Amino acid sequence: MALTIRLQRHGAIHSPMYRMVVTEKSYKRDGRFVEILGNYNPQAKGKDTEFDIKLDRVDYWTGVGAQMSETAKSIVKRVRKAAEAKA
Repeated sequence: MALTIRLQRHGAIHSPMYRMVVTEKSYKRDGRFVEILGNYNPQAKGKDTEFDIKLDRVDYWTGVGAQMSETAKSIVKRVRKAAEAKA
């Protein structure tokens, strides 16, 4: 069972929202998943936040062998950089 961390697309036609999930590599993009790790809203406005990712769970899943997609890896990198800037 090869696990991967990737994005699922949700939202309307011209306003996408994404969930970061842990899923088996062979499942469809918007299919079954093991766990939701957070949300990514690329068109966040007002009080909406662009990222809501649980970094501790991302670390756990990568620690047990889950591979991240390129997009998920870049989003996690941006979230970590924003968290460091706040602290």
